[in-house]
Amino acid sequence: MIQTRFFPKWLLPRNPSKPTSSFSSKSHFNQPIISPSSPSPIVNPILLQPRVVVYDGVCHLCHQGVKWVFKLDKHRKIKFCCLQSETAEPYLSLCGLNGDDVLRRFLFVEGPGVFHQGSNAALRVVSYLPFPYSALSGFRVFPTTIRDSVYDYVAKRRYEWFGKENDCLVLGEKEMLERFIDRDEILGQF
Repeated sequence: MIQTRFFPKWLLPRNPSKPTSSFSSKSHFNQPIISPSSPSPIVNPILLQPRVVVYDGVCHLCHQGVKWVFKLDKHRKIKFCCLQSETAEPYLSLCGLNGDDVLRRFLFVEGPGVFHQGSNAALRVVSYLPFPYSALSGFRVFPTTIRDSVYDYVAKRRYEWFGKENDCLVLGEKEMLERFIDRDEILGQF
């Protein structure tokens, strides 16, 4: 019970018989905030984790790229999220993208209001890796249109060339799950 004589009225909860708390037993991390005036969720960018790669989790080529970054990122700067998980939705909303956009070009959310797709995303990700791999980010000197046309050419043919699974490929790599922000959801499916 809150002692009302020690606090000004404007600091007290509106219903003193029902104390309020800003904390709850259920974590609201990565949960969208629903506005009563709009049907779509509004994402609070402060609640989202920085440096998250959202990628096609069923694509063999994409998964090999994630494994490569996972192996080289010794300081654990980069986190991952499968596009097929519900955890990816707030990141897509924040960037104004849908699942089809990310199927065409993977997404790297660097922080609130800062995201990249396609070749720009790949070059931003490698910039976080240790030297000499971070030097690959120097490919930014080439025009984005040229880099993205090469990226798009490979992306359109990746299933045909490298294959596709029905489930997220990270399930076969349990040691990688520690860096996946959607690991609880992935493990809950099986």
